[in-house]
Amino acid sequence: MQINQEFGSGHRIRSYQPGQIKIDEQTYEHSVIVTQDELIMNWPPQLLVELETQHLQTIFNLQPEVILLGSGASQRFPERPILQAIMEAGVGVEVMETGAACRTYNILMAEGRRVAAALFLS
Repeated sequence: MQINQEFGSGHRIRSYQPGQIKIDEQTYEHSVIVTQDELIMNWPPQLLVELETQHLQTIFNLQPEVILLGSGASQRFPERPILQAIMEAGVGVEVMETGAACRTYNILMAEGRRVAAALFLS
């Protein structure tokens, strides 16, 4: 899926397909966290089932108002303690398949929202 929206400045998701994402001009084959100003490429969990509450601190440090959790090729929800930790931190969260999270990220980022997309590729 090619993504073409071009508003605002910051890291843009250019395309996504299961197992691969292109952000700006670089292609990645592992999970990433992306915000307008930050791109974290060494985030430990590679699958949604590997996500633990301590992994969330990396996202919280970016101070987003909303987290888009891209769960891979289909919508899957993390364990309840993950969602509870996000809510207790006072951050909004939306869980969706990664393609939808990519599109939503670009729209919210272009609107100037403080959004962090934590994207699992498979």
